[in-house]
Order: sequence, then structure tokens, then C-alpha cells
Amino acid sequence: MDFPDTELILVGDKILVEPDEGDDRTGSGLFLPQGVKEKERVGSARVVKTGPGYPVPDPTALEQEPWTSKSKDKYFPLQAREGDVCIFLKAHGIEINYQSKKYIVISHSAILLLIRKNSGPASL
Repeated sequence: MDFPDTELILVGDKILVEPDEGDDRTGSGLFLPQGVKEKERVGSARVVKTGPGYPVPDPTALEQEPWTSKSKDKYFPLQAREGDVCIFLKAHGIEINYQSKKYIVISHSAILLLIRKNSGPASL
């Protein structure tokens, strides 16, 4: 679907990633059939956008009746940030096409590892 002049808004702990197409060759230079890449259980992608995080209710709302409460939920932020590279479980991703580009929407819990450029000294 192409919707001009629109913005994607991610809900809760959802993350929008742009998949890494990777190389279609083995280390020795042999071409891999298309089905081999699709059967892999993990994938890598660049984080494009993140949702607000996990909703956490406002503790002051417990002191009031629910129908009189005007407080809004707070969000516990996610670890993933825009520009990170993530290793994620492919089975938990939903593939979408937006403005002629392929993206995958995953939950934060599907991420196994984040790779982030660090300006300080490396720890590993």
C-alpha cells in the first residue's frame, strides 16, 4: 500500500526494521538457492523506527476512581534505537510494503541482539 503524505506510528513495543538482504553466496562463492535464505531462523535488519515502549499505568491513578481519572499511561522505553542493527527471530516478524519499500514489524521481545555504533571505548 502506498499512502502519500502519511506517517507510520508504531504501537507499544513494536519496532519497524529494514531487512538486510545479505549475500546470496557462501563463503566459498557458491550461489545459494532462494529457499535457503528464507528457511533461516534469524535475520538481521536496521532499526528504522520504534514504538513508545511498554505501557506502565500511572500509580497516582490508583488513588482515584477509574472513570474520573484523566491521567495518561506512561511508557517504559525500549532498548532499540533508530539506526541500530538488530538480530531477530524471523518467525516473529510481519513483512509489510510501505511506499514501495520492504519492512518488517517485530516485537521488542523478538530481538536477540542489538549492534550500535559506540563513540566510547569498546567493551567487547
